[in-house]
Amino acid sequence: MPGNNIPVDVICVCSAEGVIRPLRFRIAQEDCSQLRINIDQVISTQNVQYTGAETQIYRCQAVVDDRVWMFDLKYLIRSHRWYLSRRLY
Repeated sequence: MPGNNIPVDVICVCSAEGVIRPLRFRIAQEDCSQLRINIDQVISTQNVQYTGAETQIYRCQAVVDDRVWMFDLKYLIRSHRWYLSRRLY
């Protein structure tokens, strides 16, 4: 998995109460193909403010090619953008 703060396409669901849960994301690979990752588990969520930008961070887990990936998906609320950050465990 690549480095930190990479823009990604995310499919998510929003509950009737307004709670957002990411389901899967898509990331561009070096060979210009797209890799689709299904999120197995959202471990935690956290609201953070980075220099005035309200951000929701989703700590997630997925299994890709028989390997467990732990990562953060960051949702910038005001700009409606998603970013992937690799977490090293």
